[in-house]
Amino acid sequence: MNYSKLILALAVSFVTFIVRSQDRKVPNIVVIFIDDMGYGDITPFGSTTNYTPNLVKMAKEGMKLTSFYVASPVCTPSRASLMTGCYPQRVGLNWGSDHIVLFPGDPHGLNPKEITIAELLKTKNYVTGCFGKWHLGDQPGFLPLDQGFDEFYGIPYSSDMWIGNKNWKFPDLPVMRGNTIEYLVEDMAGQAKLCSRFTEEAISFIKRNKEKPFFCYIPQAFVHAPRMASPEFMANAKTAEEGQIEEIDWNVGQILETLKDLKLDKSTLVLFTSDNGPAGGLSAGPLRGRKASVYEGGHRVPTIAWWPGRIPSESECDELTGTIDLLPTFAGLAKIDLPNDRVIDGKDIWPLLAGRVGAKTPHDRFFYQQKGNLSAVRSGDWKLLTNGELYNLKEDLAESLDVADENPEVVKKLQRMLRDFDIEISSNKREVGIVEGSRTLVPRPGVVGEDAYLPTLVLMKRDKGQ
Repeated sequence: MNYSKLILALAVSFVTFIVRSQDRKVPNIVVIFIDDMGYGDITPFGSTTNYTPNLVKMAKEGMKLTSFYVASPVCTPSRASLMTGCYPQRVGLNWGSDHIVLFPGDPHGLNPKEITIAELLKTKNYVTGCFGKWHLGDQPGFLPLDQGFDEFYGIPYSSDMWIGNKNWKFPDLPVMRGNTIEYLVEDMAGQAKLCSRFTEEAISFIKRNKEKPFFCYIPQAFVHAPRMASPEFMANAKTAEEGQIEEIDWNVGQILETLKDLKLDKSTLVLFTSDNGPAGGLSAGPLRGRKASVYEGGHRVPTIAWWPGRIPSESECDELTGTIDLLPTFAGLAKIDLPNDRVIDGKDIWPLLAGRVGAKTPHDRFFYQQKGNLSAVRSGDWKLLTNGELYNLKEDLAESLDVADENPEVVKKLQRMLRDFDIEISSNKREVGIVEGSRTLVPRPGVVGEDAYLPTLVLMKRDKGQ
């Protein structure tokens, strides 16, 4: 027997065991990010229209966050904030090159110099995967594999940016694996398959990486238009919206069951939320406003946190929290220091998620956006819009009674916060990513030459003679 080889093998096994043991001290993290789902669209948040038993169970086993906010009420800036822990103005993505969100072939994208959740977690040996809608730039350098993800399977932008949308001259909608286009979504049947395919890829990723700490980001294309669910969910649904929401619910159940079957539930934090308030046909519940709105319905989103044994079951948190808090919270759980060379707007909200007695929001103010601009601030129960409207959210969640005239001192205090934010962010904002010679990933059908690859917004301007 070669004892030297045996000793070497035992040493390697011991080191591997130690590394895995150290890794296991940090949690796996799963973020399920729905597109355009409103505060009132699921049963735990009051829906009586949509049947969502898996989300009911998730809430019973975890925590409902009833004052959880996105930093923008539309897709691209909201996703930029989640990924970076910053307000969208700070990272230059409160507006695209010529539209509030990025379009196919847009020269703008999330600057690769930004530090994403995925990049931060990789410093602690996490394996990272993104399965779904990206929408932070479709040009080389902006896609998920350039932003800290080891794997990507999904669409580069919104599902309605395809040839089925006759309002724009979009190319086909590509589904990508890594940086390679795997196939094109050509009809509504293809749209209906996106949710289940993204979930299948996410589950495969979890199973393949069950021995390592992982970050699994699942930004679903549902319930964004165009809407069509799988046939088994459309069969009993009165509307496509109902079918999609119930299919989302079923897929959430599949993810949670996978974690339980793999005995990973006690070591995995799962967070379910939406990228902004509801689009047409969906519900903001008791809130005023919808997608793209400065009112609560645009920014306050249905959110559930689940981690058996760590997050108290059947609990509820009404303290102000948001997607900007995810990066610092995950960094804290993974024992990673935040970068000290840039401003991070989010805060660690783990004490709230853990249900610690007396835990309060770490934010004394939160800022709202509309059309890419600073549009409101909330401090405590008070919310002031830049147009002068003032609401007490504790007494008037529906924002139905403007009480500015009766509270001039509150108005002055919040106006100072708005001014201070404008001044601070103008001196501490960072550059958006920009590339030269941007072009669409796939050509427009029936068009030859370089015109087939013209960025969508460039083509629109040219057709209008601008």
